[in-house]
Amino acid sequence: MKKLLKPTKDILQSYQDILIKKDHCSCRIPQNREVKKIIKLTKELIFPGYFSTRHLTETSNPTTTKRLVKKLHKILKKQIKYALLYMADAEKSKDLAKKSCVLCVQFLKRIPKIRALVYKDVEAHFEGDPAALNRDQVIISYPGLYATVIYRMAHELDDLGVKVIPRMMSEFAHRETGIDINPSANIGEYFFIDHGTGVVIGETTIIGQHAKIYQGVTLGAMSLRKGQKLKGIKRHPTIGNNVTIYAGASILGGDSIIGDNSIIGANVFITGSIPERSIVTVKQMELETRENKIDESI
Repeated sequence: MKKLLKPTKDILQSYQDILIKKDHCSCRIPQNREVKKIIKLTKELIFPGYFSTRHLTETSNPTTTKRLVKKLHKILKKQIKYALLYMADAEKSKDLAKKSCVLCVQFLKRIPKIRALVYKDVEAHFEGDPAALNRDQVIISYPGLYATVIYRMAHELDDLGVKVIPRMMSEFAHRETGIDINPSANIGEYFFIDHGTGVVIGETTIIGQHAKIYQGVTLGAMSLRKGQKLKGIKRHPTIGNNVTIYAGASILGGDSIIGDNSIIGANVFITGSIPERSIVTVKQMELETRENKIDESI
């Protein structure tokens, strides 16, 4: 069509004027649609029957499990290979292809460990929320658990040294739930995110066991003005065991340690350490009530 000639020509010219190129080679990089499949298949293995069209007792049988494992292995192995080739700045490598298979199998071997952690996360969500009807409701509908489950998967891949894919997984959860958990963060057992929207947990965050976090909480860095120069430095806080952090609280800095059994109130801004068994709150703000002089009849 003639009317498309000019836009097409302009776009082609922009490729010459503004070069947006990969940092590494021209090889393929992991694909978002395949990463979504990896998440779905892993969730089916973690929760037999919950995320499948088949009946619960059917999806947990050996035949179905073998089918899911085989399918996950095929997809994940290929995506890990793309990640390895990308990081190695290479288009082909037999050694990296073999390594991708090894890493994939290592991840599959860790699924029972992930299930054990997720089971405890489910318990934390159910026991911690009086509005929860039952554990099934928590598993199929709670955004906090959804983001935590994907974090558990991504963290194991990150721990195995797989690059790119873990962050793609965590960002998928971020888009779906509004909860941003860096896969390199270290989070203990029985983790509970209530409501969840706006929660941010940075790369070097450490969280102990039985932590409970509400919406809008930020566990972040003090300053990112130095950017890449801060890579590898502990920039995010350490949260102890049995800590509750209420909505809108911000805890910043790698030297900030929140002691065990502490309660951090809503909208608190913390840039230092808090002793064990502390309750931290903002002083009561003064409320002002004025007459509403707006004529609502207009």
